[in-house]
Amino acid sequence: MSAEKGSCFPAGTVISVFSTPPPPPPLASPSFFLGNKKLYQRVAEGKTPVTGDHEEAKVLIKNRNLRKDLKWLLFNKYIPSLIQDGPQCGLVALWMAGHLLKMNRNVTVEEVVKLALDKQYTAQGEMFSADNLAQLAEDVYNCQADVISGGMMGSHCNKIISHIIAGLPVLVPYDEDFNHEPCQRGGHRAHWAAISGVLLGLVCESLSNEYKEDPDIPGLFYPASETTSYPQYIEDFIVEVYLLAKQGKSLKYQLWEYQRLHESNLQLTEFCPKRNSDGLVYIVPDGGVTSGLSGKVVLLK
Repeated sequence: MSAEKGSCFPAGTVISVFSTPPPPPPLASPSFFLGNKKLYQRVAEGKTPVTGDHEEAKVLIKNRNLRKDLKWLLFNKYIPSLIQDGPQCGLVALWMAGHLLKMNRNVTVEEVVKLALDKQYTAQGEMFSADNLAQLAEDVYNCQADVISGGMMGSHCNKIISHIIAGLPVLVPYDEDFNHEPCQRGGHRAHWAAISGVLLGLVCESLSNEYKEDPDIPGLFYPASETTSYPQYIEDFIVEVYLLAKQGKSLKYQLWEYQRLHESNLQLTEFCPKRNSDGLVYIVPDGGVTSGLSGKVVLLK
């Protein structure tokens, strides 16, 4: 077949209809390095997160209709924000939490992603195993990672609260609603959050001078110093608990009801059908999402 006038081939070029087809394009990099920007990425563009242990929490508390008859005690250690690029939520949550682990060097999220890929914990950035995420944390940050099974209530509740009050991070898988808060979708919206703070609602007349009241929000108290310990007697007066959480689709802290997060965490049982049919490979542990995520919480120290 000769090239026709006006074609993109030089005159005299012969094109065989039986010519060998061109080689296939090279395999794409993992999907979290490519692709169009998601809405949450566009929303975060050009914005700077609020920094500090209490500043953003105070805004959240002001906008929340909290009980006026309670004393509110806030513990939080600031962690930085990072917007995930694809299904990296667990890896990004680990990176954020890692800033409370007293490393003698800065760890990049690229390091976390590379090691997760090398160890075959992930294919696209996903982390459907709390045990694998805990092992990854130990390898990257040279820390101790304990995995709780069976949910966040009972004796686990005191353990988690005490851990956060000690200034240590917690990683929790949950189903993410459209506003990034916990919901119940049976695991179809499985996501990871890093928890760095806790807000306790106490039934008591007063607090000891180990705690100082916020000048702008009556009834809100903080530890008076970095060395203020958590008195166990306070547990007898706790009637409401909220957690300060960050996750990879927003630069902002969010304030979540403890019970609501527990319920979302406990019902993670199914792999998302949409992901199951998107043609990509995901690494899911034996026993599925139920085995890997349901009722699991990772404590780092």
